[in-house]
Amino acid sequence: MADTALRLPGWLPFANRVVRLLNRLGLRLGTIHVLTVPGRRTGEPRATPVSPLTVAGRRYLVAGLPEGDWARNVRAAGRGELAAGRHRTAVTLIEVAAVEERREVMRAFPVEVPSGVPFFVRLGLVTKADPAEFADAADRVAVFEIRP
Repeated sequence: MADTALRLPGWLPFANRVVRLLNRLGLRLGTIHVLTVPGRRTGEPRATPVSPLTVAGRRYLVAGLPEGDWARNVRAAGRGELAAGRHRTAVTLIEVAAVEERREVMRAFPVEVPSGVPFFVRLGLVTKADPAEFADAADRVAVFEIRP
């Protein structure tokens, strides 16, 4: 797969600002939460929309771009705040190293977060909402377990 497939759509920064604003106003948008973590260089809070999912009783976040800013900030901080509407929860975020666990999470993703499937298609990681295809992409994403 060419690296050019791993580019974010140009409209994403605007859409992220809208989601963050709606979240601050207390409006929930499906599975979307806002994750705020300290920036790895500045320490300033950085917020990004994410869609947590639950697999076998544990909660996870998937970063389609494992070297994207939010994933790198999570690795550096190891903690953050997850907000759904006005409800905020301090969380610890632990990167999942085990490929089999990442596969299990990715297999569940298209079922648990169907609205997130087009993002992974746009990135070129999958071609459709097929759990097996998502599981096969587990070595090209970052997965973080969410702990209270």
